[in-house]
Amino acid sequence: MTEKEDGICPFRPPITNVGNDGGESDGGAARQSCPVANSNGVDYDAAAMRKTPRTSSKTGSSRRHGLFITFEGIEGSGKSTQAHALARALRAKGLWVIETREPGGTPVAERIREVFLTPGRARRATDPLTPECEVALILAARSQHVARLLPALRQGAVVVCDRFSDSTLAYQGFGRGVPLPGLRRLVRWATRGLTPDVTFFFDLPVAQGLRRRLRAKDTDRMDREPPAFHQRVRKGFLTLARRHARRIHTINAEQPARVISRRLLTLLDPVLTEERRARRRIIKRV
Repeated sequence: MTEKEDGICPFRPPITNVGNDGGESDGGAARQSCPVANSNGVDYDAAAMRKTPRTSSKTGSSRRHGLFITFEGIEGSGKSTQAHALARALRAKGLWVIETREPGGTPVAERIREVFLTPGRARRATDPLTPECEVALILAARSQHVARLLPALRQGAVVVCDRFSDSTLAYQGFGRGVPLPGLRRLVRWATRGLTPDVTFFFDLPVAQGLRRRLRAKDTDRMDREPPAFHQRVRKGFLTLARRHARRIHTINAEQPARVISRRLLTLLDPVLTEERRARRRIIKRV
């Protein structure tokens, strides 16, 4: 059964008598009632997010009981494929898993994604996006996204997100040269302080990643940036990984896919064990 066939909206706990296994695709989760799709035809979680109540900025990540996992990396690193594989593996363990992506994840954020990644040829020549405009677009999309993620995390969801705040720091900060102190403040404001519990950074040489991407049919504006830009982005990710070594796990993306998948589950096992213990403590208090 594919995810599109199971008909489960990811922002509600899965119905116990419906299959909950993932279908084969790259990127986010397909759902019948979630019509926003990426260029590969994979549906994301927009419709269900619309039905999720908003939360105030005073009820941020400190009160959540779910698990927030993010995937980061340069273009062509294979992170999207691995994010989907991990989500399927976690569903097989009986967990309520939400797959999503950035920019995107809600109807408004997906429209912003289109502007951000696919400007027309005329716009590239006569009206290119400035670094400041990129930041504004990304944070606008993220604000919409986080407003839907926080309630789901408090309800106990495991969120698997393809890109989050580390990408903003790496691409717009290190890559574009936007001053990092101000950028960090804006990111904290847009995310209401939401920080991933675990981040997997997929690292490989820039030339190899770009070769992978340029062979694909769905190349976008960022894929066409010069190699020097992507080198700065990679340097940014490596810097962030060193600074946040407890949260960010660096994955050698040159390894075979199956080896990487097993490595991710091994790294997550103690985190999942602790998360289950935390839930039992909450249940006992209730």
